[in-house]
Amino acid sequence: MTQSVLISAGEASGDLHAANLVRELKKINSDLNITAMGGDNLREAGADVIIDCAELAVVGLVEVLINYRKIKKALDHLADIVRTQKPDLLILVDYQEFNMKLAQVAKESGVKVLFYIGPQVWAWRPKRVHKIRERVDMMAVLFPFEVAFYENANVPVKFVGNPLVDEVYPTKDKPELLREYQLSSDKKTIGLFPGSRRSEIKKVLPIQLKTAKYLTEQRNDLQFVLGVASTLDINELKSQCVGYEALNIQFIQDRPYNIMSTCDAIITASGTATLEIGLMGIPFTITYRISPISYAIFKRMISVENVGLVNIVAEKRIINEFIQDKAQPKQIGQEIMRILDDEAYRNDMINQLSEVRAKLGAEGGSKNVASLAANMLASNNR
Repeated sequence: MTQSVLISAGEASGDLHAANLVRELKKINSDLNITAMGGDNLREAGADVIIDCAELAVVGLVEVLINYRKIKKALDHLADIVRTQKPDLLILVDYQEFNMKLAQVAKESGVKVLFYIGPQVWAWRPKRVHKIRERVDMMAVLFPFEVAFYENANVPVKFVGNPLVDEVYPTKDKPELLREYQLSSDKKTIGLFPGSRRSEIKKVLPIQLKTAKYLTEQRNDLQFVLGVASTLDINELKSQCVGYEALNIQFIQDRPYNIMSTCDAIITASGTATLEIGLMGIPFTITYRISPISYAIFKRMISVENVGLVNIVAEKRIINEFIQDKAQPKQIGQEIMRILDDEAYRNDMINQLSEVRAKLGAEGGSKNVASLAANMLASNNR
C-alpha cells in the first residue's frame, strides 16, 4: 500500500531544504505520495504542491495580522487534509508558529509529526518546548547544541546535521558568473539580499538601497547585485527600487550561492541567509528592521544577545548586526568599506566564518533527515 507524506514549508529556505529532503526520501522509497505546501523547489523535487508558499512568507506580529486571512486559509486547508486523509507522516519545515498549530491538529488526529528545522525555543520563548513535547513525535535539529536542550525537556530529538553544509556552493566559477551576470571584474561587487518575505523586504530593502547610494557617493569602484528569492516576483522587486536607477543594480533570480560567489561583501537581512553567506566565506553585515510594535514585543521574548544565526552558532559576534534603529545607511556603509579596505579585518572575519562551518559538522544533513523520516514511516507498518 502506498504511503503518504504531507510537508508544510512556508518560505523560500524551507522550500529548498524540504525539496532536498524529498529527493533523498524518494531514493529510499520511490512510491511515496508526497503532498506539500511549498514552492518551485518542492515542485521540481516531485512533490504535489497544493499551496504556494510565496504569498505566506511574512515576519512580525503586525505583518502576520495584515495577512491573517491568507495564512488562516492555508492552515485550514492543510488541517483538513490531516484530519480527513490522515497522512502516514507530517513533516514540518521551519515556519514555526503556523507549523506548531498544524502539529496540534496532527496530534489530535493521530498523525505522526517530524519537525525539521524546528522553533528556536533556545533563543526565545523557551517555555514553548512543553508544547513541542505534546505535539511532536521527533525533532530533527541542525545544531549540536540543540540536542541537550530538547533532551532535558524529554522531547525526542536527533541531530541530523545542517543541510546547508551540502547545499551551499556555486555551480560555476566566479569569472564565468561575472560574465553571465554582466558584471565588471574591475569593480568590487556588493551584494544586497533583502530577504524572501514581502513584509520584511518593505522594511529592509529601503535601508540597503540608501546604503548603496551612500557607498557610491564615497567611491566609484563599486557595482551592486540584488539577489531575488525564488518566492518573489523580480518585477515587483524592481518597482520598489524606483529612484535608485543610477545605482545600476543587477537584479538576479538564480541559484543564490552563484550570486553570492560574485560578491566581495554582502549586506543581508537576518535569517537563514546569514548562515549561507557565512558558509560561502564571504564577509558581510546584517541589516534588519520590522514594525516598531513587533520589535518591542520580540525584544522582550528573545533570550540571546545576537539575532544572526552565524553569530549564534559562533557564540560570539563575528558579524556586525545593524538592527532596527541601528540600521542606518552611513554606519552600514562604513562597515562595508572597512570590509573592503581593511585586509586584516577582512581576513579575521573570513577565518572566523570557517570556524562556524566546522561547528556545523559533516555533510549529509538532507540524507540523514530523509532516513529518519523513512524509519518513522516504516514503524507505521510494524
